[in-house]
Amino acid sequence: MSVKKKYNEKVSHKFRETAEQALDFFPELADEVIYFKITNKIKKSVMIAQPSFWSLLNPFKPREYVIKSSPEMKFSNESFKMDELPENVLKGWLVHELGHIMDYRDRSFFELIWFGFAYLSSRKFMVGAERRADEIAISHGTGEYILATKNFILDHASIREKYKERIRKLYMSPEEAMELISEISEGKSQNAPTSLHS
Repeated sequence: MSVKKKYNEKVSHKFRETAEQALDFFPELADEVIYFKITNKIKKSVMIAQPSFWSLLNPFKPREYVIKSSPEMKFSNESFKMDELPENVLKGWLVHELGHIMDYRDRSFFELIWFGFAYLSSRKFMVGAERRADEIAISHGTGEYILATKNFILDHASIREKYKERIRKLYMSPEEAMELISEISEGKSQNAPTSLHS
């Protein structure tokens, strides 16, 4: 089966294509319903992933998740529409949010309510949740995209320092991401079957 995807009317063709490519890394989400939504109603973040509250109330229907994205990323003296960003950067944002959905999918209604409360009230919990989303995404082979997004934010001269500092405090650093990518790569190579011709 394939992921049941929904989009609001503001989602561009390029954004949809990139979302489809990002989803290919997460076959475990094949039976989920994911709604991609472009909206101006996001504060402090560029993109967020959440379970749909109303779908949580009905245990007899498939749970639905929403990935909300701002229509543009505003810099100090310019702005870019999200689908004008380099494709690997946009994909990095999307795979991170899909990492969150992977983290949500096996949690019960009450666990998710507690998760939301803890995320909003505890910086330590928030940091743990954001790192876990990165770890899940990287473990699914998306490390290059996670790195591309981090480096884009931290190296871009026009992005406000306040936003960069938030990224440094809450998220895995590029160096930590590279270390995890290396560890996963080494683990896969050690577990690979020995060639019959070696």
